[in-house]
Amino acid sequence: MNNTFYGKLVFELSKPGRKGYSLPKSEITGYTLNDIPSELRRVTKTILPEADELTVVRHYTNMSNNNFGVDTGFYPLGSCTMKYNPKLNEELCSLPGFNRHPSTPENFVQGSLKLYDEVQKFLSEITGLSRFTLNPYAGAHGELTGLFTIKEYHHQRGDFARTKIIVPNSAHGTNPASAAVAGFQIIQVNSKDNGRVDVEDLKPLLGPDIAGMMMTNPNTLGLFETEIPEIAQLIHECGGLMYYDGANLNPILGVCRPGDMGFDVCHVNLHKTFSTPHGGGGPGSGPVGVRKGLEHLLPNPQVVYNKNKDEYELQNDPKSLGNISLFLGNFAVIIRAYAYLLTMGKDNIPMAGKLSVLNANYIKESLKSHYQLPIEGLCKHEFVFDGLKTEYGGDHTEDYVKTLDVAKRLLDYGYHAPTVYFPLLFHEAMMIEPTESESKDTLDNFIAVMKKIAEEAKTEREMVKTAPHHTPIRRLDDVKAVKEPKFTFKML
Repeated sequence: MNNTFYGKLVFELSKPGRKGYSLPKSEITGYTLNDIPSELRRVTKTILPEADELTVVRHYTNMSNNNFGVDTGFYPLGSCTMKYNPKLNEELCSLPGFNRHPSTPENFVQGSLKLYDEVQKFLSEITGLSRFTLNPYAGAHGELTGLFTIKEYHHQRGDFARTKIIVPNSAHGTNPASAAVAGFQIIQVNSKDNGRVDVEDLKPLLGPDIAGMMMTNPNTLGLFETEIPEIAQLIHECGGLMYYDGANLNPILGVCRPGDMGFDVCHVNLHKTFSTPHGGGGPGSGPVGVRKGLEHLLPNPQVVYNKNKDEYELQNDPKSLGNISLFLGNFAVIIRAYAYLLTMGKDNIPMAGKLSVLNANYIKESLKSHYQLPIEGLCKHEFVFDGLKTEYGGDHTEDYVKTLDVAKRLLDYGYHAPTVYFPLLFHEAMMIEPTESESKDTLDNFIAVMKKIAEEAKTEREMVKTAPHHTPIRRLDDVKAVKEPKFTFKML
């Protein structure tokens, strides 16, 4: 590690007068600063770092080397589908023909509009729904769009009494958050001991004020919700709509479809399931699909093929819920998804789900001798342990080895930690999700390390509790970080 660059901000590497660029003389003449309207001009000097090109390159290269991603190692982060994305798809979305300004007239971007339309048709086929919009920028944005769709559905029927959304206690945190932002009151339904929604707990919650219910299937425990047909019937009978959170669509690709289960609205994540690097705040895409009869509610603009003109058009439906994004969403993400779908094809899409399920069950069965498995049985793409078994230090005494300790120790062995302390149903939750793109060799090595950490927790407890030991930064003081956060850097 180069100590000159490690741990420093680019502002700290800045030296007055240094430059990392050489620009040609401007060909635009006859204009001065005074030609810019005064209200658009800065009144203070811009504070920017001054550094030569080599310093900048080394700074950001060192930063990237300290980051962890699927290209550098196994990333078993639960509920996030952190799978490998083919580099070919990155190249295809960078083709110059797709580099068009969003305001380019429709007749000049017919190829891009056709691509958009075909992706929404592919997603409709995969999910069993009638039509999609690809406009939402992220999964949570897709959730919000779907909830606005549900609200608009009720309001256009003159039903303004439906102000509540039912959310399982095992749901992703974005579900209640999105429902609250959409203006709904959140009603929680509990799960049974087997991890599935408790239908008997659901029944008393139903009434004329229920707008709909949000569900993930498989749920956040990686378990298939076997009573969805009955749940969907109950929600529909009380006048509500069923919403499918597609964050966990990956394990059921090509095997079963949300639309066939009784869901009316759903979002999917192109940046998780259909080949775009996931993490770091973006880019993302959260397409939203609806069943037949709700297509007009999807946000504007909508890409529609005009048979008479033999061309694609952008249309605005007056009954739409309105606009939820500028233009047509994150188009480069849509291109990657198109490339992924065409490469996999109808015959191979189901293999993604089946192999992710196989990988998850292989790890689960291999590690349940060392880690607490609160719910036995077949899982789908992910599963949840409840910490170490008692004989390996998970005895809940004063200095017991916590899930966080195991996660930190994994960093010493070159693995990213799984999701910890979620879902909230278990005190020491550890959610592990191996994807279909991981080999058996990788899984076997991960299993061996997890078992080794369990043995270390039994014989060398303090070493595990003080991990990590071999990372550039040791264990942070999380409490201090919360109480004394530093969000800005002050120049001297």
